Amino acid sequence: MKYAIKTDLFASKAPLEWAVVGNGTLYTAQIPIDARGQVVAGGIEAQAHQTLANLRHTLEAAGTSLDAVTQVLIYVTDRSYLATVNAAYAQYFQAPYPNRAAIVVAGLAREEMLVEMVVYACLQ
Repeated sequence: MKYAIKTDLFASKAPLEWAVVGNGTLYTAQIPIDARGQVVAGGIEAQAHQTLANLRHTLEAAGTSLDAVTQVLIYVTDRSYLATVNAAYAQYFQAPYPNRAAIVVAGLAREEMLVEMVVYACLQ
């Protein structure tokens, strides 16, 4: 059975849910948008923190926390952003850390986005 998680994140115009649960696993992709749906200003540090705050909100809406996260795929548009993302990430997660990969891409869905995270969390 698959179901969507209701969050207070900005309702996307794209045909998507911010988080979906299937077979006890939460699947989500988070981006650095604010309550108005705008990509936050302030560069990679502000965007990394907003993305992680949106993730924490989504997990709490599902009745869980960052401790349930098992894997994170981090996408950045410049390799030099990884140190800043790592510093922000360390403020949200603690050991044992989720499995993780970091991928440098040419661009993301919204031109002004510098980071996006795809996350899997175990709800069982």
